Amino acid sequence: MKAVSFTTTIHKFEKQGEKTGWTYIEIPADIAQKIKPGSKKSFRVKGKLDSYKISGVSLLPMGGGAFVMALNAMMRKGIGKKHGAMLKVELQEDTKEFEFSKDFIECLEDEPAAMEFFRSLAGSHQRYFSKWIDSAKTVETKTKRIAWAVTALSKKQGYGEMIRSHNKKNLS
Repeated sequence: MKAVSFTTTIHKFEKQGEKTGWTYIEIPADIAQKIKPGSKKSFRVKGKLDSYKISGVSLLPMGGGAFVMALNAMMRKGIGKKHGAMLKVELQEDTKEFEFSKDFIECLEDEPAAMEFFRSLAGSHQRYFSKWIDSAKTVETKTKRIAWAVTALSKKQGYGEMIRSHNKKNLS
């Protein structure tokens, strides 16, 4: 499939429930249909934001056929732009299957209750854990994140709950 190119503005949600504060770009319905015809559910894309390469990034439906792509901290740093800036976008569907962190899965296999809860989560929520672990810059940080994740999952905490409870401990 051929990539679709367009230029857009970087936005930021003011008050939008759980998306409040997110930096994002909008993918209009006509462009989304060129990337993945007929899709009304979220799907993953790969391509470039200016010259910054991306892959496995989810587009989330926003109604009326339009989608949004959240720009996480790593992406914002990679493009060097903030909300209000213009961005050259080149996207195509990314059909590559997501690969979970092998170290994380191995540790989960040693904790059946944590693995059972992990498997009960939606795929997108499972990927939050794995992407967070894989984004660690050092082996020490990766090891700590795996331990936090396995502990949180054994307590039946999702990704957001884990992060919030960890942040509360650090503030105390």
